[in-house]
Amino acid sequence: MNVSRLNLFIVFFFIGYSTVLAQYTDVINSNKPGFSESPYSVGTGVYQFESNIFLRNTSIEPTFSIPQSLGLDLLFRTSLFLEKLELNAQLTYQQDKVAFKNVFTSHYFTSGFSRMTIGAKYLVYQQEYEDKSKEIRSWKRRRAFDTKRLIPSVAVYLGMNTDFVNEIHKTGSITPKAGILLQHNLTKYFNVITNFYYDNIGSDFAEYSYIITATQNFSDQWSAFLENQTIFQEHQNNTNVGLGLAYLYSRDLQFNTSGRLLFEGKSQGFYAGLGVSYRINRHADSYIELDDNGLKLKDTPISKYNKKQDNFFNRLFSIFKKKDKSSRTRPTRSRKSESKKKNGGFLGLFGKKKSKVKKEETDIEKLEREIKELEEDMKKEGKKKNGNN
Repeated sequence: MNVSRLNLFIVFFFIGYSTVLAQYTDVINSNKPGFSESPYSVGTGVYQFESNIFLRNTSIEPTFSIPQSLGLDLLFRTSLFLEKLELNAQLTYQQDKVAFKNVFTSHYFTSGFSRMTIGAKYLVYQQEYEDKSKEIRSWKRRRAFDTKRLIPSVAVYLGMNTDFVNEIHKTGSITPKAGILLQHNLTKYFNVITNFYYDNIGSDFAEYSYIITATQNFSDQWSAFLENQTIFQEHQNNTNVGLGLAYLYSRDLQFNTSGRLLFEGKSQGFYAGLGVSYRINRHADSYIELDDNGLKLKDTPISKYNKKQDNFFNRLFSIFKKKDKSSRTRPTRSRKSESKKKNGGFLGLFGKKKSKVKKEETDIEKLEREIKELEEDMKKEGKKKNGNN
């Protein structure tokens, strides 16, 4: 009985702990255009789609090689149960050029899925940082580097590679994929993500890999990345070095582009990609941000950013958006707020004075009327007395 209670307590502890350290952000957090993956999840109630159209081209090497590929990479991410637990699925559909080089060179084209992976990641540790802006006693301390930023946030990844792919990409069975995801937020605008993977475990195509991605945010809209990926296989090692840009069009929509140099064994080539990331946001916070006076925050850095999005292109595209009539609800007001609105403003001040004066005049008239009635009663009584005499 005690053991079951202890297990139940541990389950509720982790659920509560996961809820407090929410992963949701007001602005879309996409892994594109890089190959690495952040340890943070998208948050509950968020359904995120990340796509990338790519072209890969390398030199033709002896015997068998795939020198060219054109395809579409899709990644779906969501958190259904816990803020720190993310479920994702990656699909890659491409057309490959398969080449044979011996005495003569020949090739043919084939198309199909090259990857179909279902996985999940869980944030094991989230690093917290000090707010240096609140340090007012020492300029040096306020500008000093926070050594906690050297300790990364950590997540673990576990996935399964299905074998429902094209014949040239089959491994022979369903294979697991495991990984460790790290992220260092070295400054407010610069972070480094490091991934370690062990893929196709237990098959003849097992491989180890690492990815290091450095991202710099230049503004609320623009960011750039530099990335290195190396895959260690039994017969050869594949390395690529990439650069990319991402543009945040709105808080739920991002465009990105990237280019890479490929070094795959003896062959060399390039990779180019263009992608879009979009999310459907149904997230609901279990808490409300309050200011120092306990009032709900109306203007935050995110809301300020959203106001900036009201530019010419947004107004142009809003013409084609279907208006939601159900959202046009008439606001309800209390009697107190209605009276304030009627009597508010510059004219309302005079209105209040006028009503007050009118009330005072009514009281005076009432008093005068009572005095007149009293005088008339006194006159009547005086006439009665004179008549009796």
